[in-house]
Amino acid sequence: MSCIRFSTPAQRAQIRGDPAAIGAADAAVLHLAPPVTESKLARLRLLARHASSGIRQSVASNRHAPADLLAALAADPEAAVRGEVARNEAAPVELIEALAQDRDARVRCWAVLNPGLPASAVPALLEDRDAQVRRLAGWRREHAAV
Repeated sequence: MSCIRFSTPAQRAQIRGDPAAIGAADAAVLHLAPPVTESKLARLRLLARHASSGIRQSVASNRHAPADLLAALAADPEAAVRGEVARNEAAPVELIEALAQDRDARVRCWAVLNPGLPASAVPALLEDRDAQVRRLAGWRREHAAV
C-alpha cells in the first residue's frame, strides 16, 4: 500500500472524463479498472472479516468499498486498519472526521492528510496532543491556500 498519490481526485476525474485525450503511450498509466460488480463487493465484504489485519487493511484502502463496510472497518481494533480508512479518499466525510479524533496518533495523521477532511476540522488538530499530528495539521493549513 503506497502512501504516494500521483494525481488529485479532480485530475483523475478529468482524465476519466476525456479518455480520448490520452495518448496511446499514456493509456497504461491510467490503469482503468473494470467495473465494480456485486461479486467484487461481496468479496470485499468477505475479506473485511478476515483474521489478518493486512487483508482488512487492503479492503479499507479500496476506493470501491461501500460506506457501511468502511464504517465497520473504522471501528477495527487494529490502528493500521483504521488508518487505511482514514486515508481512503472515498471514505465518507463523517468517518474521516471521526477518525481525526481516533485514540491512535497514526490514524489522526492519516485523517488530517485526507483531502476529504473539512478545513473546519484542522484547527482542532493544530492543538493535538501528538507533535506529528500538529505538524501535519500545520502543513495542511499552510498548503490549503496554495
